[in-house]
Order: sequence, then structure tokens, then C-alpha cells
Amino acid sequence: MTLKTPYLSALVLILGASSASYSQTRTATLDLKFDKPMGPVAMDHISLGQGGLSEYPMWDNRIAEVRALHPRLIRLFVQEYFDILPASDKYHFDTLDQSVDEILQAGAKPLMSIAIKPKVLFPVVDEKIVDPQDYAKWEELIFQMVNHYKARGLVGLYWEVANEPDIGETGGSPYFFKAENYPRYYQHTVAAILRADPQAHVGGPALAGWKSPILPALLAFCEREKVPLSFVSWHIYDSDPIAVEGTIKGVKALLANHPSLHPETILDEWNMALTVPPTDVRIQPAFVVETAWRMKEQGLDYSCYYHIRDYHVDRDRFAAFFSLRGASFMASWWNRMPQYSGLFDYQDRVRPAYFAFLLLSRATGQRLRADSNDTSVHAFLSYDESYGIYNLLLWNYSATPVTVGLNVHGLPVAVMAKRRSLDAAAPSDDENVRLRPMPDVALKPGEKIQQVHLEPYGIESWSLEPRGR
Repeated sequence: MTLKTPYLSALVLILGASSASYSQTRTATLDLKFDKPMGPVAMDHISLGQGGLSEYPMWDNRIAEVRALHPRLIRLFVQEYFDILPASDKYHFDTLDQSVDEILQAGAKPLMSIAIKPKVLFPVVDEKIVDPQDYAKWEELIFQMVNHYKARGLVGLYWEVANEPDIGETGGSPYFFKAENYPRYYQHTVAAILRADPQAHVGGPALAGWKSPILPALLAFCEREKVPLSFVSWHIYDSDPIAVEGTIKGVKALLANHPSLHPETILDEWNMALTVPPTDVRIQPAFVVETAWRMKEQGLDYSCYYHIRDYHVDRDRFAAFFSLRGASFMASWWNRMPQYSGLFDYQDRVRPAYFAFLLLSRATGQRLRADSNDTSVHAFLSYDESYGIYNLLLWNYSATPVTVGLNVHGLPVAVMAKRRSLDAAAPSDDENVRLRPMPDVALKPGEKIQQVHLEPYGIESWSLEPRGR
């Protein structure tokens, strides 16, 4: 092992790589600019989601672990199994409150995705019936629900109108909208929300595919009729972070056609392609950090990773408000198909992707510039004044190893880098095993570090603390 300065030691990380693998290693450069602030990193906007599966709290014994990720929002499906309107003019919120409380205990605010179809207002089970029998009663239901949470002090929540309305039951939603009927439903629903809480954030349409004609129809309607639209939302499941980034660009291009609207952008379901399991356990954690980086680069306001925990569904429960075909689809998808989207699996074991979010959560404070000459090597660099430390998260989102030269610019004080490597292939979920300690590195102003080795999909986190602390 070659040391570049007396202050460096053990810079080359080898995860069982043979000498032959090093002959195939490419090189890359990261320019770390400690004197180039970019504004708050706001990593808590890379948030989480759960729901659409059960009325039971699904991760209540993982509240501490989720709280450690510091999500700003946690998206929750307000689904029919919560039985919010069991009879005309009778409201029931106790069951939904349990899942809302779960979110609050994790230190987040709920993003409430409205996907209910009470039998009182929708007596026929049919995803294509999207208008309630009585819009006045529908608005009263929505008013009562929003007012219930306002009375609990939850003012200014995000309320999302529908979930995946472009695909209906196959997206876990009892509604299958078209461009011509969604805006009407949206208008009635947001009117009731804002009547109860004028500070509420209202939006949608939580599309399964952002190219659905529902979104441009909603934008045109809101602009023409002056209907409030606080945010637009959509989903994507694709194993290519560039494809995820492309949806952000696409939605922003649509918004540019409506300059009087200024909604936030929320990609509130995202993950890898759900039907194509990753071939390497290291891929998904690297996918998380690479996608988060691309979200930040494109100025996305919020995202909600789907989801916190994999969970089985009760087919009979869904059959009460889904078609038999739709209920069977839900049960088959969640109960019989291999799942890997949750940060925790069905048996509540923590997956490696959880630790990717944990490392992201440590990139706090002011974001600083970190420029790469390699399309697969990126980094988050930040300074947290409250801790008095710099944080560096760097990774290699590719199937080939890379030797990264770190060029340090504008470092004001000598620091000691406390390093961790995310080991997704380790046989234990112990945090000290997954986030494997590595030799410290001492840095002084003006020094440059070279030859930091990253394996395929390798991730390192550095906490750069002033010397002598």
C-alpha cells in the first residue's frame, strides 16, 4: 500500500478483489470544493412512504430506526380499509390515527394520499365509477377528515388527491380516472380540504406514469379555473437512475407551459424495477444514493421512497372495495411475488438499502460543490455548523471498480476523516458490520488525496472532524 503523504494511511479498500480486478480498474476524479456553498442540502426531503396494503401499523416496531433517517415526510395511503365513513354522517378515524401517529412518532409529517371509496357514496364496486353519488356529502367527508387532523394540531399537511389514477386497481387504487373526469374530482376534493384547513398543501395526481394525459389536463384546468395546486406528484419504478431523473425533467417541462402555476414537485413513489430483482445485493444501496443525487441535481422538491416495509395483504379485505380480479391481483403481487422494495423485509429484517438512507441522512447542513469527471462516480459534500463537521458521501454506481482521485480545494482547517464503507454483502445486519469502519485519514489545507478505491457499487461515508477534537 502506497501512502501519498505522511498523514494518509490505508487509502486503498479491497473487498476481496483479486489483483486481476485492479488491472480493469478505471480512474476518476472528484474535485471537493469546501469553499463553494450551494445552499442547504435538505436531505430530509428525500423521504419515505408506506401504505396501500393494510389498516394495521406496518412498521410500528421500527419507529426508532425510521426516525434515525430523519425523513421530512412519510406518505400514507388513506385507503378504504380504514373505514372512515362506515355509515352516512358517521365518521371513524381511530384506525387511521394509529398509522398517522406512527409517522409522527418517527419525527415526520404525513403526506395523506386520498384513495377512499366509501360504500355509502360508491355503492357499486367499479374502478371506472369515479364520481360519488353526492358530491356535497363527499366534500363533507373530506372536510371532516382534514378538520379532525387540524384539531389535533396537524395544520398545513400535504393532501394528495388519488393514487395512480391512471391505472386503477393494478396500482392499488379503487379509482381509474381519465383526463376528462379527474379535474372535476380534484376540484371538489381540494375545495373541501382548504375549507377545513386553508394552510393545507393540495395536489396530485400521483400518476403511475408521468406521461399520462391526466397531468396536462389537470395543469390546464387549474390554470384556467384558478384552482389551487400546491404540488404535482408522480411515480416511477426503474432500475436506471437516469430514467428517474428523466421524469423530473419531463414534469418540469410540462410545468413550464403553465407559468402562472408554481407547484412543488414530489416524486412520491420510486424504487428499482419491481419485476426485475437486482443481480447483485450491492446495486440497490448504490441505486438509492445515485438516484438521490440526480433528484437534487434536478431541483426536485420532495421524494418518497416506496417503501418502508414489505407487508402481506388480506385478499378478503380488499375484496370489500376492489373487484375480485383487483383483489386477487393485489394478493398475488404482495403475497406470492418476490419483493425487495422495503427497507425492511416481510420478516422485519433490515435490508442494505436502509443503510444507504442512513448515510444520506448524515449529509446535513450546507451543501458544498463536489464535481466529478465520471458519469458513475458522484458525491455529496456538506458542512454542518451545528456539529462543526464536514460530511462526504461518495460512491461508484457501476459494475467496474474505480480508483478515485480526490482533489481538495478550500479546506480551511486540518481535519481527521472518520470513514465507513457500506458492505451490502456482509453476512450480518449489525450496523458496525454493514457500515464497516475503515482507517482514519488526516487532512491539512492544501493537501490532496489520491487513489481511493471503490469496488463496483461501492459507497464510502467520511465524517471530517477538526483535528484535536
